[in-house]
Amino acid sequence: MMKLGSIVKLKVPCLGNPVGSMGVCYEEYSNGGRSFIFQNRNYDGFSADEQISFLNEIGLSPKISSYKFKNVLSLSDDFRRGFFDSPLSEWNME
Repeated sequence: MMKLGSIVKLKVPCLGNPVGSMGVCYEEYSNGGRSFIFQNRNYDGFSADEQISFLNEIGLSPKISSYKFKNVLSLSDDFRRGFFDSPLSEWNME
């Protein structure tokens, strides 16, 4: 199961992103769902089944694994302030 900080590649076009776009898990739910933010700043939640169908896990970002999600406004601010910049370079992993 994917966890906080999991780096993923999209298997299908999603949220304005083409196949192969990278994202990272920034929030975990007790029911197995996870939220991901992608390189184009779009974000969404995925059920456990959707994670299998839509996402391919390719790595883990230690920095993001300690991220404390508060709300979407803070998420957008954190993205804009560069919190996700370091993992962006990790997103080139295969």
